[in-house]
Amino acid sequence: MQGRDIVVIGASAGGVEALSVIVAGLPADFPAAVFVVLHSSPQSPNALAAIFDRAGPLPARYAEDGERIAPGRIYVAPPDRHLVVEPTRVRLTRGPKENRFRPAVDPLFRSAAQAYGPRVVGVILSGGLDDGTSGLMAVKQLGGTAVVQDPREALSPSMPLSALEHVEVDYCLPLREIAPQLVRLATSQADEVEVREVSEKVEIEIKIAKEDKATEAGVLKLGEPSHYACPDCHGVLLRMDDRKLQRFRCHTGHAYTLEALLSVMDEKIEDTLWSAVRAIEERVMLTEHAASHARQSGGDGAESELLRRAEAAQRRADLIRQALMNHAGNGTEAAEKPAGD
Repeated sequence: MQGRDIVVIGASAGGVEALSVIVAGLPADFPAAVFVVLHSSPQSPNALAAIFDRAGPLPARYAEDGERIAPGRIYVAPPDRHLVVEPTRVRLTRGPKENRFRPAVDPLFRSAAQAYGPRVVGVILSGGLDDGTSGLMAVKQLGGTAVVQDPREALSPSMPLSALEHVEVDYCLPLREIAPQLVRLATSQADEVEVREVSEKVEIEIKIAKEDKATEAGVLKLGEPSHYACPDCHGVLLRMDDRKLQRFRCHTGHAYTLEALLSVMDEKIEDTLWSAVRAIEERVMLTEHAASHARQSGGDGAESELLRRAEAAQRRADLIRQALMNHAGNGTEAAEKPAGD
């Protein structure tokens, strides 16, 4: 039985710092290949690979489509590309976003689990919401090992907390203990496990990440139609149930966990309400301008009525604005928002 020589790591907010600590703790003769997805926008400067390259002795580079996998290297997902793993090679794709991100953690984890089974170690670090939980479930289901950063020390604990809630995690560790544990796992043989068949649903989701047309890949087999529309393309979302983890995927392939879907809905509601404030205040300005014109024209009655209407409209705008301010200051954890499409 081969050792655990495929390490996949997912992170988001707070992930650069966490990953730098782990990379610094991996020795130059580390016998596994390391694959990293850290949420980024398409406009992100291509700096992550250089940061990790300087952080430790292992060479870190942005992955290139089709390159062969070699031990002792760190492959970083570039902006706006999913990083997926195949036997012996990596692939970069522009498959549909998952949880509003590309690259996303789940496609990497699922593809590694499909290709390498018990040889995979999945690591979830600091980050908002719950990207990576579904992928870590696939790692475990196919015989791999699950490692999660202790959420009490994570800058953003949501991703580790979600993984701990939904996955039977093997190790929940303080950040500085993760690299030594990865060394132990990579230098010892994986436990003998029964060869597990990759489920049809996991295969479908991997095909979608690899740019297969979702309907031809079998997306309609993933769940039942819900009453909700995809925030990206407005298609009907299919409801998927992975044990306690509720997820949704539309027929074009966009995927959301429940928390990610609620987050984007909140953003759209907020955007709509700010648009309402803008429209009402424009109406106030127009009405006040009309009142000023009426006064100059000697129409006292018209001026009074226009000012009354302007004051009523302003009260409506103030109510909506106050509701928005109260919501923004309610103390809930801010969700991550991609900087671009």
